[in-house]
Amino acid sequence: MLSTLLLSLALTGVPADAGAVQTPQEPAATAIAPVDETQPVEVPPPTEKALQYHASGNILWAFDQVWSFAILIVLLATGFSARLRDWSQRIGRTWFFTLAIYFILFTIITSLVDLPRAYYEEFVREHAYGLSNQTLTKWWTDTLTSLGVACIVGPLVIWVPYLLLRKSPTRWWLYSGVALIPFIIAGNLVAPIWIAPLFNTFEPMHDKALETRILALADRAGIEGSRVFQVNKSVDTKTINAYVAGLFGTKRIVLWDTIIARMNERELLFVMGHEMGHYALGHMWQLVALSSFTIMLSFYVAYKTAGAVLARYRARFGFSALSDIASLPLLFALTGVFSFVTTPFENAFTRHVEHEADRFGLEITQSNHSAATAFVKLQTDVLGVPRPGVLYKIWRENHPPLGERIDFANDYHPWRSGQPLVYGDRFKR
Repeated sequence: MLSTLLLSLALTGVPADAGAVQTPQEPAATAIAPVDETQPVEVPPPTEKALQYHASGNILWAFDQVWSFAILIVLLATGFSARLRDWSQRIGRTWFFTLAIYFILFTIITSLVDLPRAYYEEFVREHAYGLSNQTLTKWWTDTLTSLGVACIVGPLVIWVPYLLLRKSPTRWWLYSGVALIPFIIAGNLVAPIWIAPLFNTFEPMHDKALETRILALADRAGIEGSRVFQVNKSVDTKTINAYVAGLFGTKRIVLWDTIIARMNERELLFVMGHEMGHYALGHMWQLVALSSFTIMLSFYVAYKTAGAVLARYRARFGFSALSDIASLPLLFALTGVFSFVTTPFENAFTRHVEHEADRFGLEITQSNHSAATAFVKLQTDVLGVPRPGVLYKIWRENHPPLGERIDFANDYHPWRSGQPLVYGDRFKR
């Protein structure tokens, strides 16, 4: 969690939509009898179990913020980071290999320290609430695979800011923000093809009739040359999801097998219309720009504050310059504080793009009732609270609350009164 901060920033793309939990497997999505798409859908109240999951999740979220920061502070205050740098220098000798070895050791150590928390939150708690199908063996395999990916890719990313820290001590934050843009784009190109399949099996769609309808919808949305895959996420989770991923030649439409089992065809096509909206409206590129700008600002904050911190604690830390690889916990801590402060603004932006993707999906399918019932299934299955408090929405919601999404699905239908569509000019006839 801690050691992959910059790695995750470098691989940032359009975030996966808020998953939801499926109930036991149902037949794959098929054509259904006509329904009245003008019929509104009521927002269901949260269950007692959902309220418990929501409340305990808030406590764990607060704990995670403190825990992450505390680990970094301990590594700095005890001088362990400096000793880890010394060990890495003896083994690596050259600058790059010292940096790479330090990052790998740092990643392994922090992952081990964080292991009890990760095991409880990702495995024990999800099973306790009936949200996971994952075996303990699969959880360990995925955890070690993630660790391996971080250890390989991390040094290939982290060398950029540290090289620029050495070459340009006063402008490194600016140059790093710009230099990491290709890494973010590369992450969107590489992740769907080489990283995601490390965890699950991607196959061509089994239901060819459904695949044809999805591709026809994609063609209407102006997304050409896509391929449709289904992935066996049911071995891991009861959540349901679908997304459009990749750039240029790696573009693909992906459906989890759980969503195919859970939703009927109309609901599924709305979800795909929503996901296609992200791609057609350029949300991926907007989020690449946001990530780059956020990285640049967080590095600038680190640049402006690190001097004062080092002037006071350099003896305790065991290093005196941010360009020293031993400063990695300090860099993570400073950028982490900035990220925490700016989270409400980032969430507001992602809620906006998700809302516009909902609009796109409604306009291209004109399936209000099916869209609303899809959201009801999301809420019911994910143990969601449809109208969380203001603080939760500001700090934790990167999607509009499900209650608001159901309301929008019920109320937004300009085509019924002959009004123009916001995105109508993007649809092919």
